[in-house]
Amino acid sequence: MKPTRHPKPAHRPSAAPHRSTAPAVPPLPLRHPAALLAALVCAAIVALSVSHHLWDYDSWQHLTVGRAIWEQHRFPTTQLWTWPTYGTKDVDYAWGFEAMVWPFWKLGGLLGLYAWRWITTLAAFAFVWAATRRMGASGLIPLVVIALCAMVYRTRAWVRPETVAAVLLAAEIWLLEARRHGSRFQPAWLVLIAWIWANTHISYYLFFAVLGIHVLASHLPPHREGAPHARTLWLTGLAAAAISFVNPSGWRTLWQPFEFWLVWRHEPIYQNIYEMMPIQWDEHLRDGLLVLLVLWPLLALLRTRRGGLDRVEGMMCLAFTATVLAGQRFIGVYALVAAVYVARDLDEWARGARVPTWAAGAWARAGLAAAACVLVALPDLARPDLPLGFHFPAGRFPVGMSDFIARHDLHGRMFNQYDYGGYLSFRFWPRRDQLPFMGIHQEGSKELRALYVAALADSRAWRELDARYRPDYLVLRRVPASGERILAMLDRDTTWARVFGDDAGYVYVRRQGPFAGLAADSAYTTMPADPDGIAAFGQVAAQDTALRRRAERELWREVAGSPYHSQALGFLTSVAISDGRWDDARRYLEEALRLEPLAPATRARLRAITAQASGR
Repeated sequence: MKPTRHPKPAHRPSAAPHRSTAPAVPPLPLRHPAALLAALVCAAIVALSVSHHLWDYDSWQHLTVGRAIWEQHRFPTTQLWTWPTYGTKDVDYAWGFEAMVWPFWKLGGLLGLYAWRWITTLAAFAFVWAATRRMGASGLIPLVVIALCAMVYRTRAWVRPETVAAVLLAAEIWLLEARRHGSRFQPAWLVLIAWIWANTHISYYLFFAVLGIHVLASHLPPHREGAPHARTLWLTGLAAAAISFVNPSGWRTLWQPFEFWLVWRHEPIYQNIYEMMPIQWDEHLRDGLLVLLVLWPLLALLRTRRGGLDRVEGMMCLAFTATVLAGQRFIGVYALVAAVYVARDLDEWARGARVPTWAAGAWARAGLAAAACVLVALPDLARPDLPLGFHFPAGRFPVGMSDFIARHDLHGRMFNQYDYGGYLSFRFWPRRDQLPFMGIHQEGSKELRALYVAALADSRAWRELDARYRPDYLVLRRVPASGERILAMLDRDTTWARVFGDDAGYVYVRRQGPFAGLAADSAYTTMPADPDGIAAFGQVAAQDTALRRRAERELWREVAGSPYHSQALGFLTSVAISDGRWDDARRYLEEALRLEPLAPATRARLRAITAQASGR
């Protein structure tokens, strides 16, 4: 009898690790509490991104013009802000912004200016989010992209007319993308945007660039069945162009961006303006600009492979990438435009992905999105050069100098560097005999601007400017711009007496003239003003006790003359070190840091002195 043979059990492979996943889940409805929570976290980050210190120079002249509009009840068509060209015809492209922003300052002061930044930035990114949703991106990923792009945008979020332009640009994109994706289209809204833009910022031409891209995309093959016809866009563009001429200066306002490109940008004064220079890449290692420049074209190409080329996105990517690479003043514009399409493409790419079961719930997804918003924002929010807080760093502005001018009733003809002109106008307008020589818009003829630049660097040009305009007093920066030698020239020029100094700069008066008495009583005669001269002086003073005593007396006088005296305390530290007074040196630096917390060199010096003192 044969033994019974039992069949072998079927072979079963060893159990592999299994991760529970859920199929792709539909997006959360916008009214779901979890989605609202994620949106609120993103909005808070956007608002926080523009809650850094208000140190922009241009804002103050815009506020001055806004004040004039409200008090005089008329459009600003004449130059009233600087004295050499006072009363001449002026083209003010920003009058609409200036009229809008003045009540914010009038009613709220510094908090009002912060409120302006919060409102305009939140409005711009709200339109960005609305545009992405019109394009089908109904998930939470767009919120993360917006948080990232807000970090890029914040470097341009000053109280300037471009904040209005940002809202208008985002609103235009929203309307045009809504039209392209089948929503009802109201051309009147685009015409209104064009008119407001032409009356608030010189970048109004971007409206026509974006509209032109949509018109061109409508004409390029292949044509989709049911796609909206371009005829309405053509008519809208014509109406927008016509209404743009309705502004206080007519065609002259619309000509300004072209005049800048053809003429002004070749002048030395404009070539030295920081925001018109190429991007300083080391300043954008944290904010996501480099990520956007790589990610946007990559996502556009991946989308093309999946479903064909989005012609509008392709042209927008090429146009605005080229724009931002041309100059850093367009960084904010680029961030807004990129946010729309990067958000849409990322949401579309992730839509079919499977997610772990634990992450499929509404609150889990919202929590992950909120956490991602925080993570992409944290590196840039921690930047030391853009500290968060409600603060106007008055020590960087001619606040103390303006107080000195008012206290001693300095009047007549002032000479100043143009970046200080906005605040000086703000302080002294409408007194014509206390207006600055040049303001933030580099007012005056081409010849005046060229002489101004040359006079700051060359003694012969300075003598020519002095002979032609005969200024009575000078208001100059403490730290000259690259190439400027005006302080070194004045250190050798016995015509002028330096009668005031603080962290922001110096005030000079003529030794022979209406302020001769002030010059005789208050002239600083020991320490030079030129930074190179100060360095050489320090080496000599370290070996000369009597010279140190004279310098110390002048430095304490500077401390007493202005609440913004961290620089004087730094020099007093050097005097104390030369005398071997280490405790005094440490105390001076601690007080200097209290006055100017954003001074890494002072902080490093304090650490070195503290370490050396503890080692003794």
